Amino acid sequence: MGHHHSHPQPEKNLRLAFFLNLGFTILEIAGGLYTNSIAILSDALHDLGDSIALGISYFLERKSKKGGDSKYSFGYRRFSLLGALLNSILLLVGAGIVLWHAVPRIFNPQPTKVEGMIILALIGIAVNGFAFLKLRKTSSLNMKAAALHLLEDVMGWMAVLVVSIVLLFWKAFVLDALLSIGITLFILYNVVRNLRHTLKIFLQGVPEHLDIRQIENIINSIPKVISTHHTHIWTMDGEHHILTSHIVVADGTSKEDVFRIKEKTREAMTQLKIDHLTLEVEFPEEDCLMREEHCGEAHSH
Repeated sequence: MGHHHSHPQPEKNLRLAFFLNLGFTILEIAGGLYTNSIAILSDALHDLGDSIALGISYFLERKSKKGGDSKYSFGYRRFSLLGALLNSILLLVGAGIVLWHAVPRIFNPQPTKVEGMIILALIGIAVNGFAFLKLRKTSSLNMKAAALHLLEDVMGWMAVLVVSIVLLFWKAFVLDALLSIGITLFILYNVVRNLRHTLKIFLQGVPEHLDIRQIENIINSIPKVISTHHTHIWTMDGEHHILTSHIVVADGTSKEDVFRIKEKTREAMTQLKIDHLTLEVEFPEEDCLMREEHCGEAHSH
């Protein structure tokens, strides 16, 4: 999630989208119980997850502007991952509950109040559509992600509307249960995909678009560099990437040469979207415990 934004308007739009979504979710839960529609309750689960995601996004849009301090030296960006993890767990539990109730309805369909479903669907399309339009035009990846959530909601409500209109003319109430399961499986697919990505970041995995061997080869190709070792890459939040590496330079390398090596490395890493770089420069005769520990990882050019 990107958070370096000084403009108050995007935050206001995010706050507006949060309150709209949360208010509508409460109405939706009540409406789902009233109409006896498991499909609407499934979408209420989706909207509840989105409300939490929007709330977390709004909170972190403000919180993450806080730089590093004595408690969190890298800053507060990773708090967004904690929010994503909690949100994913909540959605997984909710999806399980919905499936538990929806699957039996395939074999024992229950009538629903179709007119109420149509009214709720129209309100859902209007509320989520308005919130989506408010968040759509933004450079913030944080809010673009929130806007995509809202677009998914609009599509979900369109599906509810279509099924409701069909039920007006054809009392096949099994469609309500089937739509509910379809919405829930769609939610589960996205939750599992996002959860895998979040856990990889938590476990300090190498970002998918970066290759350690390629990066070491780039550094090794700089004149006066003999080899690299103990190279590590991870990401704070999926966007802000960090690299540390030990660089062994040839004997006789001057201070100016070291400056040039660092500058060329920094330029190359900036091209790869790595914005936090820590380099340890060593000479061949230096006793580096990490080099001995990882001697199999040293790559000479």
